[in-house]
Amino acid sequence: MISKVKEQIKTYFNRYVEFEDAEIDAIYSKLEEKTFQKKTFLLKENTICKHNYFILKGVVRLFYLDSNGHEKITQFAIDNWWITHMESFINQTPSTQYIQAIEDTTVLCLSKSNLEMLYHEHPKLERMFRLITEKMLIANLRKSDVFLQMKSKERYNVFVEMLPDFSQRVPQYMIASYLEMTPEYLSELRKHR
Repeated sequence: MISKVKEQIKTYFNRYVEFEDAEIDAIYSKLEEKTFQKKTFLLKENTICKHNYFILKGVVRLFYLDSNGHEKITQFAIDNWWITHMESFINQTPSTQYIQAIEDTTVLCLSKSNLEMLYHEHPKLERMFRLITEKMLIANLRKSDVFLQMKSKERYNVFVEMLPDFSQRVPQYMIASYLEMTPEYLSELRKHR
């Protein structure tokens, strides 16, 4: 009988590329399940990002501190999303950002060495991650090219429409940071929504 977590992985993977049960078993055997309490860091600045994380349940954020010590959130991840600090993970160099659990979060950790081995043994996995990376790149481009050209009110409305779960699960000051506005202004927008 397939476990609930394996079933979750299989459902997710098969959205991109069709995997056989034996392939899922082989891939799953290289994943390590970990739980992080709210506010725990999965990655700290100046440490090497050793894993790509698949969020089974929970919410995390990727952020950095600007020159004034203010947090600047660049990405969120929620159930069934991957998150890593890509440059640090790929190049195995110190990270310039942090990954932190916003709520109690359970993840599957995939190390770089295991990922490379799985790419060799299961080429479909490499195709799946390419498709995921393409979608992530498009989302990042959309954020910088379109999203940030919008007025603050439009950005907030689009964010809530596209990602309604986040607005319920993520503290408002973090959403404000991600949308590059003050928490006070976001509060005003929410009152008039």
